[in-house]
Amino acid sequence: MRQSAQGSAETGTAEVWAAAMPRVPQQPAAADVDRERWGSPRAGATRGEHTHSEPPSPTLSSARAGAPPSPPRPVQRASVRGQILAALRKALVAGELAPGEVYSAPALGERFGVSATPVREAMQQLALEGAVEVVPNRGFRVIERGTRELAELAEVRALIEVPVVLRLARTVPVERWAELRPLAEATVRAASSGCRATYAESDRAFHRGLLSLSGNEQLVQIADDLHRRAQWPLVGAQASRRRTELLADAAEHAALLDALIARDLEVVRGLVGEHFTGAP
Repeated sequence: MRQSAQGSAETGTAEVWAAAMPRVPQQPAAADVDRERWGSPRAGATRGEHTHSEPPSPTLSSARAGAPPSPPRPVQRASVRGQILAALRKALVAGELAPGEVYSAPALGERFGVSATPVREAMQQLALEGAVEVVPNRGFRVIERGTRELAELAEVRALIEVPVVLRLARTVPVERWAELRPLAEATVRAASSGCRATYAESDRAFHRGLLSLSGNEQLVQIADDLHRRAQWPLVGAQASRRRTELLADAAEHAALLDALIARDLEVVRGLVGEHFTGAP
């Protein structure tokens, strides 16, 4: 829950990233992630684009009489784009996409086993979110972030979330807080894995569940976007936090729930304040 700028790399990142990738072809012999794997320009990312063929559409002669029409292709593309976007977000958190590096849509498409189009669309969404920037005729560069940006994100998150949690602490029935216990326990399991990407998802899920009790969907979406941006690694920093740090953060979720259930407002105030202002 607290912001952390650096830590040591942990095992499990590659497995999470590989599991998130749709239709990944056979893995290369090299086990380590390197620039060539992700299509850095120095590995030939700027070569001419080529795409994989989309599955052929059913022909009229092959369609049975009276059979319902096939779903429109844009729906299929949107589904693939969504999978690619989710996988790229995990890669950013895990440090698989390094700050300052440029990645081409065709090279990433090769890695995913899809055409460059859904990758490019997903990257454009990440550009809107501030994760990458467009490099004409080359691809997309991962934004280099510093400690100042991380501190600014923490300040904005605190301005939004702390007053909401304190208000909810006075009004939400005890049984509603108890319903969040499975989400808190999930963060402990994720922290035990030592995988930053896995923990990042469970951490955001807990925060979404907490803030959703406000009934303000716009607030939940804005807070979740800020939270995601705060999870991107800093330039020059290790991608993964130490497993002990993840476990400490997860323990704070349970402690916060205990204080909310006990309606101990002083403890709640201290925990949520430390969330955003405490040293990592």
